Formats: sequence, structure tokens, C-alpha cells
Amino acid sequence: MPARLPGFDPARPGGSSRRPDAATAERSNALDRIRVATLQYNVRPVDSFDEFADQVRALVETAAGYDCHLLVFPEYFTIQLLHLADVRRPIDLQVRDLAGQRDRYLELLGGLAKENGLYVVGGTIPVVGDGDDVVHNESYVFSPQGEHAMQGKIHMTRWEKEEWRLSPHRRFHVFETDFGRMAITVCYDVEFPELARAAAREGANILVVPSCTDDRQGFLRVRYCAQARAIENQMYVIHAVTVGSLPQVPAVSLNYGAASILTPSDFPFSNDGILREGIANHEMMIVGELNLATIEESRSSGSVLPLTDSQSTAEVVAKLEIVRL
Repeated sequence: MPARLPGFDPARPGGSSRRPDAATAERSNALDRIRVATLQYNVRPVDSFDEFADQVRALVETAAGYDCHLLVFPEYFTIQLLHLADVRRPIDLQVRDLAGQRDRYLELLGGLAKENGLYVVGGTIPVVGDGDDVVHNESYVFSPQGEHAMQGKIHMTRWEKEEWRLSPHRRFHVFETDFGRMAITVCYDVEFPELARAAAREGANILVVPSCTDDRQGFLRVRYCAQARAIENQMYVIHAVTVGSLPQVPAVSLNYGAASILTPSDFPFSNDGILREGIANHEMMIVGELNLATIEESRSSGSVLPLTDSQSTAEVVAKLEIVRL
């Protein structure tokens, strides 16, 4: 079942306190149009948690000023806080220090989401799991009431496994919100299409992809896969990235990326499937409006129906044969 997050205050312009119990319920009970913001977040050295909080607060308040319903931070934007400890220690120990900031992070983002009346996908932060040596990469979604739910990263990259000693999560969620259902695939997870397809079949209209990549090749792997997920599942994809640098921390010294809001490739949407995108490696906030009713319409009457037609793909794959020549 989808994870339920409390909705908007009905007094908020365009807000609604009602949600359908199923993805097929009438869309009159949900928001058809929402404004979203995604970040090219500038990772830079900070000298205190308060300095980090000021940067985060300014971005949330800016998104609220643009009447956004949803703001997305990128994966590992919290690595700025590594600068508060001894950066000469092995990176796996630094990451475990960073996990100690989880409670302050939750309090900060939950408070800002509530104060500003919007949903916030708070990038990711390392979190200690079961046992002192089990650390996960977790993405939290904060509601306008300040409550939160979590999606853990499922597939670890090599440097996360081998250098940071992080462990994968094994549960995937679809989140119920006032604007419908959405899912989160953290960076590398978007390269596994089964996750987004499962979310789309559960009625998710939005896929959020918080990422952190240090070079152009890594960024493009995530970006191209994000665009493919938008097309094959007829859903919006919101991609957030880190930019800037932490030169004192060699393991995370560089960041490369351009945030984007991606769409299906069909007549009602953008010509190139890109609703909005940023200029690579600049600190920016990308804002765009999503028409969620158009997603529903495209899934039933689009030029092609890849989400519906994927049912036959599953049947064919189940009967795969090896043919010798």
C-alpha cells in the first residue's frame, strides 16, 4: 500500500485536504495542476550547522514564494556537514559522523515544510541502521504538516559499497499526497526500470530522482535513464542534482549536474520531453507546472500506450527462449 503523507491546509490556494483511497478515484479529489521546484544545489564548505540551515531555509522559502507545492533537494546535499568534522579521517568514518546529524536534519526540514506549507523531498542523508556498522542512504519526504516518510536507496554504487561501506535498503514505496501518488528512485536506482514501472502501475504520476554525480558521464547515466522512465511510464520525472565542490574532502570534492523536469514524449507535453532544465553546474532552482490530468489522459488515449502495453511484455519475457543458430 502507498505510504500516506498528510495533505495541504485547505486554506492554501489550490490546496485540498481530501484524497482518494485508490489511484482510480475521481481526480476531482486531488490537485490537477501543481507547481514544482527542483534544485541544482550548491555544495560548499560550511562552518556550522546553522550556516547549512540558513542555506536550506532560503531555498525552501524561495520555493514557497513561487507558490510551489513540492520542492526537491538532491542526493547527499547533506555532505556539506562533513566539513564540520575532521576531513582527514577515512571517508567511511566521516560518513558515520554525518549520520549523527539525522535528527537535526529531520527537525530542520520538517519544520521548514510545515512553516512554508509545501512538500519537500529532502535529498538524502546517511543513517545508521541495525547495528553500529550498518549505514543506509535514506531520502525523506516531508509533508506540509511537518511529518515525514522515508525511501531508502536500493542499489549502491561501487564507491558507496567499497569506500563508504553503505548497505542497501530492500523496500520500495509509493507515497500518497494531495497531488496524487509519487515515488522516489535515488540516483543509481533510476537505472533499474522495474522500480519506476512498478510505481506507475500503482498509479504514481511523478517520479522524483535526487542525484549526486561527480562527472559528466555519471550525470548523463542518471539523466538519460530518468528521461527513459518518463517516456516508458508516461509520468513526470523531477531530477535534482548537486553542483559546487568541497575541495577539502577529496572523496566528494567535485559535483556535475543540471536539474530538470521531464515529461512523456507526446503531443500534450514539451516537444523534446523537457519541461524545464538548468544550465549545468550553476546554482539554480528550476520551477515548472505539472498538469496531472494530462498524465491520466495520455495513459488512456496517447499516441502510444507504453504503460498499458507493458503488460504483454511481461508475458513475453516469461516465455523467453534461447535459439541456437
